[in-house]
Amino acid sequence: MSFRTRKRELIRYVFRSCTFALSLITLYCTHTYAQETIQSKQYPQNYFRYPLDLAPTTAGSFGELRSNHFHSGLDFKTNQRVGYPVHAAADGYISRLRIQFGGFGHAVYMTHPSGYTTVYGHVLSFTPEAAKYIRDYQYKFQTFEADISVPPGLFKVAKGDVIAISGNEGASAGPHVHFEIRDTATQETINPQLFGLTIPDDIPPAITSIGIYHLNGNPFSEKTPKEFLPVTGAKGVYRLATPKVLSLTGNVGFGISVTDMNSSSMNRNGIYSLELKLDGKTFYTFAVERFAFDQTRAINAYIDYPAFVTAHRWMQKCFIMPGSRVSVYPQSINHGVLVFNDDAEHDVEYIVKDIAGNESTLKLKVKSSPNSFTPEKPLGKWLRYDQKSEFANDKVKLSIMPGNLYDNLDFIYAELPAKPGAFSVTHRLHNKLTPIHDSFDLWIKPDIKLGAYADKAVIVNAATGSIGGTNEGGYIKASARSFGDYYIKIDSVPPVITPVNIRNGSNMRPVKAINMRMSDNLSGVKSFTGKIDGKWVLMEWSYKTRIISYTFTNDITPGSHIFEFVVVDMKNNSSTFKAEFNR
Repeated sequence: MSFRTRKRELIRYVFRSCTFALSLITLYCTHTYAQETIQSKQYPQNYFRYPLDLAPTTAGSFGELRSNHFHSGLDFKTNQRVGYPVHAAADGYISRLRIQFGGFGHAVYMTHPSGYTTVYGHVLSFTPEAAKYIRDYQYKFQTFEADISVPPGLFKVAKGDVIAISGNEGASAGPHVHFEIRDTATQETINPQLFGLTIPDDIPPAITSIGIYHLNGNPFSEKTPKEFLPVTGAKGVYRLATPKVLSLTGNVGFGISVTDMNSSSMNRNGIYSLELKLDGKTFYTFAVERFAFDQTRAINAYIDYPAFVTAHRWMQKCFIMPGSRVSVYPQSINHGVLVFNDDAEHDVEYIVKDIAGNESTLKLKVKSSPNSFTPEKPLGKWLRYDQKSEFANDKVKLSIMPGNLYDNLDFIYAELPAKPGAFSVTHRLHNKLTPIHDSFDLWIKPDIKLGAYADKAVIVNAATGSIGGTNEGGYIKASARSFGDYYIKIDSVPPVITPVNIRNGSNMRPVKAINMRMSDNLSGVKSFTGKIDGKWVLMEWSYKTRIISYTFTNDITPGSHIFEFVVVDMKNNSSTFKAEFNR
């Protein structure tokens, strides 16, 4: 071997050695990041694979702020189109299949022997075996929506097997696969990136503003004195847009407005963790490691809910409301409320991280001063978050169980004039700026005798519409999910059916499906049924187009047939469309 050849081989050897060493360093650094991540436990690495054979890029992050909920998984992009194979993330079996009007639309659930369940939402279609299983269920129970528990082992799947085709079904804003990893025993959903399903990311979170809340012993509400201060900075280092020492006194809560991006997408997503420090000591920690679905609506306690409702401002409060029960607060002192009363200067620091460990900081100087305050006296009825609370007069009553208020509430009631067509005055129950975690019971007494219309009465929220209602002891009772203006109306109007492509005598040979639309003026649609020649047929309801379709099968033989479509609303008013057609 010539000297020149030996030299080339030596260079190659050194290059390979350096590359190997660099790989080890990269692995070590990655491991170090994982150790620095705020989490309660370690999760298995390299057990799950990505659900798509595409370079991982996301439109939504785990724990991202959404209306009334934290986002429960990763939204993997599919190049703005449908049709990609969706793969099983690990060995296991299909344990649940679901079809719904909104939500995931079509979803597959897999149970794995490791104690985890994976979820694949918004898919276009299932495997032929699973599709037949669902269709048999739909025809057996004569239902479009289906939530089926599949017997263990019926559909065994190996890691990497195709279990569905990616789509855009349900309440999705574009083609993607919604992917979750859940604890099978508790059904808590867990951040998939903690299992090593990472997304390329070297971009630190971006801080845009902070909030300061002067609490002073009072429950947080829309009346809490607050100020929002703009922030500037880059590359992870931020400061107030107008530098100054903040003069604060008494009990103070802080907030922050922050988003995050990763290196593979232009979407602005949510952060992973947030710490608030006072003089170097951590007083508050937030981290989206995992949460239960019955907790997720507590996002309304995490954000400045009044600011969101009035201005759509996503301000994340760095203090914890006492009635909030969501596992995104691994640590706090005094619920994150800072006390300034010692006539000294203090350092306040925010530390914000994404799941990859990219970090942004914001440091503040605070001049504290002594303070004494007297909590405000209630103007209405005092309702406690940790006790059953009730309010009643001779026309309305409500009952709120513990766990539905996030803090004590100075409840204000007002009676307003009746709206046109209403069977009661309007009852103003506090205001829409105070969130309810789940629901409360509401009874309203009619001011006009209902007579034969008693079973047609509903309670209406002036902002959102009917919340239903039943006749109970001279009252109309319903379950309400928010405060606001409520009154009674009567729903005696049947739903409206609008045929899209069929009329009596239509020739349906050139088309693939019968398409219909339906609507209801008040209580909402309870059910719809399609029949051909007296036999039930599957009518599928599209969330995006609002079209209900029956797709022709070989069961419909050539010749003349009768199509019948019946829609019933929540108050049992019904409408029927019937047409003869040729096929």
